[in-house]
Amino acid sequence: QVLLEESGGGLVQTGGSLRLSCAASGRTFTRYTMAWFRQAPGKEREFVATIGRSGGGTDYADSVKGRFTISRDNAKNTAYLQMNSLKPEDTGNYYCAATMRSSTLRARGSYNYWGQGTQVTISS
Repeated sequence: QVLLEESGGGLVQTGGSLRLSCAASGRTFTRYTMAWFRQAPGKEREFVATIGRSGGGTDYADSVKGRFTISRDNAKNTAYLQMNSLKPEDTGNYYCAATMRSSTLRARGSYNYWGQGTQVTISS
């Protein structure tokens, strides 16, 4: 199994920035597509961004496109989510996820490894 641990969440004002990190255990990090999802209170967990095994093939939800950037450092077994121009609607618990799939990557069910989540709160 792969263990994932998010960090970097916090409270920021509208227009601010945060960088989330997802540290992965194991020796097979490069085999996994990585993704970020988020869940606001009372809402379903939704897709945010995904990145391919070697750092290509990025994809973003329309709501974050142009503001968020997903990246990975395979030498450090870590994925990142740089979040800029944050809005109150970005508030939620952000989860890192991993899968060996290379398709259907916006679907929660495609991921079999999840972190515990890190809270992001944007004040208006």
